[in-house]
Amino acid sequence: MTSNFRPSGARLWDSLMEFARIGATAKGGNNRQTLTDLDGEARALLQRQAEAAGAKLVLDRLGNMALTRPGRDPSRKPIAIGSHLDTQPTGGKFDGVLGVLVGLEILRALDEAGIETEAPVMLINWTNEEGARFSPPMMGSGAAMGIFPEAEVLAKTDSTGAVFGEELSRIGWAGGADPAALQNLEAYFEVHIEQGPQLEKLGLDIGIVTHALAQHWFEVTVTGENAHGGSVMAGRRDAMMGAAEMILGIEKAALEAGARATVGRLTVHPDSRNVVPDQVWFSLDTRHDDEHKLAALAEVLRGEAAAISARRNLSIAVEDFWISPATPFARPLVDRLEASAQARRISYQMMPTAIGHDAVYCARRVPTVMVFTPCHGGISHNEAESITPEWAEAGLLVVADAVLATAGVAKG
Repeated sequence: MTSNFRPSGARLWDSLMEFARIGATAKGGNNRQTLTDLDGEARALLQRQAEAAGAKLVLDRLGNMALTRPGRDPSRKPIAIGSHLDTQPTGGKFDGVLGVLVGLEILRALDEAGIETEAPVMLINWTNEEGARFSPPMMGSGAAMGIFPEAEVLAKTDSTGAVFGEELSRIGWAGGADPAALQNLEAYFEVHIEQGPQLEKLGLDIGIVTHALAQHWFEVTVTGENAHGGSVMAGRRDAMMGAAEMILGIEKAALEAGARATVGRLTVHPDSRNVVPDQVWFSLDTRHDDEHKLAALAEVLRGEAAAISARRNLSIAVEDFWISPATPFARPLVDRLEASAQARRISYQMMPTAIGHDAVYCARRVPTVMVFTPCHGGISHNEAESITPEWAEAGLLVVADAVLATAGVAKG
């Protein structure tokens, strides 16, 4: 490691506070949703600051920003650091933007030290990671890595009917480069707040992320028959009671399997106070380290649905919505981060991510790794989201060392 390469935790923190002013909310968070004017303002600030550190912008057709500092060896693929600038409507100041600004600080430190790397070093801001305005999430990285068709992403609409591609052009961030070019990376690093309480509880500085959990999402529809709310209980074909039993069964089965299960959305028909519902629909998100155990859980849930259907004279349809395999991160990069943490005496543990990130899609095409920083109370997607400057700096230093080691310092 070169002695003059000194990424600044203080400057990183100042940058976080500067970007937090763009879309600031009254409760101390951020509302900087993708492809809004505020998103465009944050992008422009990032471009100015990265270009001042010697990077050049390439903008692709989905608005993914790739800001590259050239290396000595033109045959080497870029070493990338990235995340996202967009937020939830009531988001915090650190989710996503921390990873982007860690990359910016690495570019600045390289420029200040006058270090020429062998490989180019690239900073990426992925479009629409959150999926708050245009669904699903992680569209920019997903399409770049070949998971989503580009045309499908550009045609997506928000709740008002605004079209993704049109909004991208309206704010001036539609580029001409092929998003698939971002598969041509030698390595991809991402720093993110944990969005969970484990690191803070253990008093650790960072987490080194080894893999992403497998995920299986479902849509469940329970169908019965309407009845008057004053009718006798016996013999009712009550879709709500069937759904309630099914949801409690899901919780029990997930706990027994060591899985994670979430019912996040529910709709009721006819949604009247004094009518027994004839249909209830709900979403189900399940996650596990082990794909086989996750598949076994799915069979348990389908069996539970069949049993409840028979007992209550209902119809319960359990339909697959989305399946994501368990995704390992690149072992050599994991080892490099561990060596960096040990050299700096930064405390850490190896851990998985149960949450989707751009890095998870990148890992399907590119050697990828993540670092988590603690966040207070594990709170995220919330205006109360907070971290300390020391946590941010720990993530910065470990990744900066690993990026420089991976890119290599030019000799002579």
